[in-house]
Amino acid sequence: MAKVTVRYWAAAKAAAGVAEESYEAVTLADALDAARERHPGELTRVLRRCSFLVDSDPVGTRAHETVRLADGGTVEVLPPFAGG
Repeated sequence: MAKVTVRYWAAAKAAAGVAEESYEAVTLADALDAARERHPGELTRVLRRCSFLVDSDPVGTRAHETVRLADGGTVEVLPPFAGG
């Protein structure tokens, strides 16, 4: 398992109550499942609308189960932003 840092932005940060935290996970799906377990409720709803960067690369439409995480990597959780 990889140890990764998950960074929350905007509404995701507010829902999680923290800016970042560490998880052990093999895939993006595993990391997001762990985040939902740690922060049930509003974060679960927010994550449905988010996009994600893994080590600065956009995940896009790839299935989260197929996105493997590297030890020491970073997952950025990006809710939709208003404005520009």
